[in-house]
Amino acid sequence: MSYAIIGFGKIGQALAHAFARKNIDVTVASRRPPEALAPQARAIGPTVVAKSLRDAVEADTIILAVPFGEHREVAKALPSWEGKTVIDAMNLFPVPEELDGLPSSAFVAKSFTGAKLVKGFNHLVAATLAADPVVEGGHRVVFLSSDDEDATAPVATLAKQLGFAPVKLGKLSEGGALVHARGRTWGQLIFQDLFKKEQ
Repeated sequence: MSYAIIGFGKIGQALAHAFARKNIDVTVASRRPPEALAPQARAIGPTVVAKSLRDAVEADTIILAVPFGEHREVAKALPSWEGKTVIDAMNLFPVPEELDGLPSSAFVAKSFTGAKLVKGFNHLVAATLAADPVVEGGHRVVFLSSDDEDATAPVATLAKQLGFAPVKLGKLSEGGALVHARGRTWGQLIFQDLFKKEQ
């Protein structure tokens, strides 16, 4: 399984730290050329490699960590996203009218034709996401939601490999609403830093 993080701002870098901590290979890309990202990527760890967007989208699993308005540009990098898993780690606030009442991830899914889309890794602030998720004998929780049941399992496996405790919230419009912004309010689980003790 190959992984890429698209977007190399605070959240993208925080996720890269999580991969580096566990020595898991990950490609990082952004609007900037790979040469511009390379020094920062190398500083995070040897398993973090900067590539062009075109090369990064070759990965099996792509984590979106770009500003919400840029997801359509990323989607244009491939004619079809069939066989890919896209993890939406973006947050959007306040919610614009164009979403027409849809959770933002359901709106994003429309652009990534054929992809399995999972909302995840979006409810923690960057500094918390970058920190070691193993705390006082427990693991920091990440919430996952998707309208594709099969898509959640491999993302949960990745979360565990990174040291997190995945908690599945069900469909985007059901439990997933707890980690989305709605109108002028954040979902109740946004920015909650929760831990799960090992059984």
